[in-house]
Amino acid sequence: MSHVADTAQAATSSASSAASVTSPASLPWVTRLVSMDTVSRNPNLGLIETVRDELKHAGIESTLTHDASGKWANLFATIPAHDGETNGGIVLSGHTDVVPVDGQQWDSDPFKPEIRGDKLYGRGTCDMKGFIGAALTLVPEMLNTKLAKPIHFALSFDEEVGCVGAPLMIADLLKRGVKPDGCIVGEPTSMRPIVAHKSINAYQCCVRGQAAHSSLTPKGLNAIEYAARLICYIRDMADQFREQGPFDQLYDVPFTTAQTSTIQGGNAINTVPAECRFQFEFRALPTLDPEPIFARIDQYARETLLPKMLREHPAGAIEFTRLAAAPGLDSEEQAAITQLVRALTGDQDRRKVAYGTEAGLFSNAGVPSIVCGPGDIVQAHKANEFVELAQLVECERFLQKFVRSMSVDAHAR
Repeated sequence: MSHVADTAQAATSSASSAASVTSPASLPWVTRLVSMDTVSRNPNLGLIETVRDELKHAGIESTLTHDASGKWANLFATIPAHDGETNGGIVLSGHTDVVPVDGQQWDSDPFKPEIRGDKLYGRGTCDMKGFIGAALTLVPEMLNTKLAKPIHFALSFDEEVGCVGAPLMIADLLKRGVKPDGCIVGEPTSMRPIVAHKSINAYQCCVRGQAAHSSLTPKGLNAIEYAARLICYIRDMADQFREQGPFDQLYDVPFTTAQTSTIQGGNAINTVPAECRFQFEFRALPTLDPEPIFARIDQYARETLLPKMLREHPAGAIEFTRLAAAPGLDSEEQAAITQLVRALTGDQDRRKVAYGTEAGLFSNAGVPSIVCGPGDIVQAHKANEFVELAQLVECERFLQKFVRSMSVDAHAR
């Protein structure tokens, strides 16, 4: 894959002197990936097919699982063990989508990666194309190593909108009988092991009323006002979690959270609004079942709000649509993948995070998982996103040690 470097040369040449201080071998791959605009609303096939073709050039076949439209895809590829075995082994997992840059003030083009000082700037440098690029850079070393167990690559789409793509890939793995022994998800953790994270549960609610002239409000049904009551109920639940728990002090936010994030409704100041839509989410500690949390919201809507609405007008309705549901992660300390990553990093501290990842999905599918990758999550999703070059170097060293740990010689010891 040496010709990959040609693609990235333009993005890095102007800052080569800065890069020489800490020169990641993965810089060509990372800059190439960041140069591809894979904001979640855009198809990711260009990136996925690029990786597929590069892996094929190296003799590695990939399996793509597409969404219903065929415009987005996951990629799963395997470097077999020395004896040809493709089952078992470890997955290196990352998502290919990035969050939008709309409304953000960047000091450089977010899709033209640029080195300034000791940092690489661009959308996705931190979250999480740095890890993917580092892993792809190590492919030649993986191929030149006599592996005792296979190494897999799992690249997904639409993680940023609720881990939408990965379930399709995991379902395909189960269907094909592929059962890895463990998974490392390379979300930004400053290369420190993360053993647990919260679940993500996202919904859209549509409250339907009846339009009327604002001078005749009793003849209408105000959808915004009833939506507001439901939104306040969700906020009350959030306050209850904050005050009463349950709590886990290893999290930066040690309780379950909930919030309403978007709302649309109404069309004129002198019209009773006939419809109001809003989106909300809650992020639950992995020890909590998210279904009863949503059931409380649904029950309040059906048993308290809806009867009041129907007394005002028969057109009243409240409808929920689940947008995303990604399970939490709570890794067992004694799991082999946990012990492996702790050994490779030399880090024994227990850390948990409030953000979600695809590790919970792999774990629920019977693949023990842990999160560890370059960059700081604080830098993600904002203008001037960056990853420190030293973090990419540290990730490369981690992956080199990982490859050696997968060798026949390491397993014989």
